[in-house]
Amino acid sequence: MFRHNFLTYGGKIILKTLGEIIYFPLWWYSVGFIETLKKELNFLRNQEKSLGFNIWLKNIFVPMYGQYDLAGRVISFFIRFLQIIFRGLVLILWLLVLIAGAGLWLALPLFLIIALFYQISY
Repeated sequence: MFRHNFLTYGGKIILKTLGEIIYFPLWWYSVGFIETLKKELNFLRNQEKSLGFNIWLKNIFVPMYGQYDLAGRVISFFIRFLQIIFRGLVLILWLLVLIAGAGLWLALPLFLIIALFYQISY
């Protein structure tokens, strides 16, 4: 008779949904976390490129504006040194934000479970 009806599809849908619910924590702490780390690393690389940190670091001893006299070299060194310090601090700030984001990624399901049990118990 009928091989495919409401009951067979309903059973398949229920089993598929239960499988996805069981697989979700495994995905969250494995594949999902790795993908999040890859995106965060890519974001940090883009921030480094937009700040030009490596370029400032490579050119710390190169005089700015072609001023090859002693005063031009000293002024260029200290200006570039200050730029490297401030841009490095911005990169460190971004790194701390990304570490906090990764920690939040790991802790979010636990917070949701705790909140759920808290709501059920009261």
